Amino acid sequence: MSDSFDVIVIGGGPAGYPAALRAAQNKLSVACIDEWKNRDGTNAFGGTCLNAGCIPSKALLESSELYHRAQHEFAAHGVKVQGVGIDIGQMQKRKATIVKGMTQGILGLLKAAGVTPLTGHGKLLPGRKVEFTGTDGSKKTLQAKNVVIASGSEPMPLRGVEFDGKAVVDSWGALEFEAVPKRLCVIGAGVIGLELGSVWRRLGAETVVLEALEQFLPMADGALAKEAMRHFKKLGLDIKLGAKVSEAKAGKDGIQVSYADASGTQSLTVDRLIVAIGRRPFTKDLLAEGTGVVLDAKGFVEVDDHCKTGTDGVWAVGDCVRGPMLAHKGKEEGVAVADLIAGQYGHVNYKVIPSVIYTAPEIAWVGQTEEQAKAAGRTVKTGSFPFAASGRAKAMEAGAGFCKIVSDAGSDEILGIHIIGPMAGELIAEAVLAMEYSASSEDLQRTIHAHPTLSEAVHEAALAADKRAIDIPNR
Repeated sequence: MSDSFDVIVIGGGPAGYPAALRAAQNKLSVACIDEWKNRDGTNAFGGTCLNAGCIPSKALLESSELYHRAQHEFAAHGVKVQGVGIDIGQMQKRKATIVKGMTQGILGLLKAAGVTPLTGHGKLLPGRKVEFTGTDGSKKTLQAKNVVIASGSEPMPLRGVEFDGKAVVDSWGALEFEAVPKRLCVIGAGVIGLELGSVWRRLGAETVVLEALEQFLPMADGALAKEAMRHFKKLGLDIKLGAKVSEAKAGKDGIQVSYADASGTQSLTVDRLIVAIGRRPFTKDLLAEGTGVVLDAKGFVEVDDHCKTGTDGVWAVGDCVRGPMLAHKGKEEGVAVADLIAGQYGHVNYKVIPSVIYTAPEIAWVGQTEEQAKAAGRTVKTGSFPFAASGRAKAMEAGAGFCKIVSDAGSDEILGIHIIGPMAGELIAEAVLAMEYSASSEDLQRTIHAHPTLSEAVHEAALAADKRAIDIPNR
């Protein structure tokens, strides 16, 4: 193995491996170092997203939704199912097979592109050197013209709550339950908490979600958050807002969780406790003295708008830098940096990064909420279209939710699009593309959408912004 590369990427997750692949496509010599280790002791590329986050959670969300639909929806279709049961072992086996296939696929992509994959720990040294520690403990110093830090993030712990890996777990542990808990508590009503809570509630767990904030989904549009709360309650998620957890202790009857809300001190006893209060950048033993790379007060690597650190030739991307902790954001940063290193154009439009919550109904948005636009001094107009009026959604027995568009009242520029309903995570792509090209509501109005499709909801919402909707009354 060579000791010198054009680019060394520290981290093989959704920000790191795309950076390595694009750098190789740009005819640069590349090494990608990754130290992820699964609980069975095996190493794998793909980071949290593929091994313990995005992909395994979506596998369980799909399985649990099918079970829920079989119980509550199939009869409406005239599909009679008797004795529906669940096999958690099979669900977990399917999930593991999907994850293994995808992580091995990434390793195959790296090798096919000519990237040198290195399993172990990477530590940045002064002078764009990287100390590589292999899985056998051996150390080697590598030299690079450019170093890309893509070290990712880790679950944030909660003071007063100790993880034991079995009854009290983080988001990774919540994906590994071997049985459905009778009583479950999730601390945190963010994206991760809602998705994990949905999985185990659908499978039969009595689920309480404790959220310290008084407002539900504050990052989402107000109308969207209100609709989402209604559906989560319908599912049976007991979401308590303004509930600040102080401690959790194991007892003979289970885990006793103590929290305070507007009514005073409260407690509940559950069989399993999931802590999902957010994530923090992972920078353990990442930087040696004298590198010039700076961490901010929250532990993020400081970078400029182009992901450059304060040290020449050292870049950082993904969850370890500012911005939303989203795999697709990290991927685009990794690609952009690899192109910039090669002297090409590289850019990430942070104003149009979509967010998706893969619950049922799905929730997705891009751009500004109505509240944010007004707070910024914009005069806005809005249009909404309910999926209850969509022929395709009704045929799918999925008429819950709506699509909402927020536009500037003067210029008609689209400022944000917010969707709660079937396949929202797929529908949001049209919204992102429209906003990437600074489209107006009229642009969407004049774009022909196939009928009957779910995407017609986006079209009708745009029409509704000017009170010109066809399939709903205009108010």
